[in-house]
Amino acid sequence: MTLWRDFRSTLRITWRILLKELSAFGIVGALNFILDVAIFGFLITVVGLGPLTSKVISTATTTTTAYFMHRHWSFSHRARSGIKREYGLFFMLNGISLVMSLLIIGLVRYPLGRTDAFALQLANITSIGIGTIFRFWSYKRWVFLPGMEREVQGLSDETGVAPGSDEEDPRPTA
Repeated sequence: MTLWRDFRSTLRITWRILLKELSAFGIVGALNFILDVAIFGFLITVVGLGPLTSKVISTATTTTTAYFMHRHWSFSHRARSGIKREYGLFFMLNGISLVMSLLIIGLVRYPLGRTDAFALQLANITSIGIGTIFRFWSYKRWVFLPGMEREVQGLSDETGVAPGSDEEDPRPTA
C-alpha cells in the first residue's frame, strides 16, 4: 500500500513539474514567437534585408530574451550551473535550431523561388514550430540541469520529509 502511495505521489509531483515547465515554456515561446515574427517581418519588408539575414538577426535577439525568461521562470527550479555554461549551450542549441530554420526558409526562397512575404513568413513560422520541439527537449537535457525539483516539492533532500512536518525521519538512528 505504501509503495503504491509513494508511486502515485511521485507521479503527481513529476507531472506537476512537467506541467509547470511546459506552460511557462509555452508562454515564453509565444512572447518570443511574436517578437521573432515582428522583427523578421520588419527586416524583410521595411528595412529590405534578405530573408536569411533577417532570420539570423531575429533569432539572435529572441535567443537572448528567451534565455533570461527560461532561466528565471520556466526552469527556475532547476540547478544553476553558471551563466557562461548555460548561455553558451543555450546559444549553441539555438544555433542548431537556427540552421534548421535557415534550411527551411532557404528552401522556400531559393529552390522554390518564392519571394513574397507571406510564403517567407509561413516558412519562418513552420521552422519555429519544428525548432520549438527540439529546443524544449534540448534545454531540459543539456542546459537547465535537474537538481532542485525536490525543493520545489517542499521536501528535504536528505529525508524526503517536508520541513515542519510531523512525520518522522525515515533514516535509521545510530
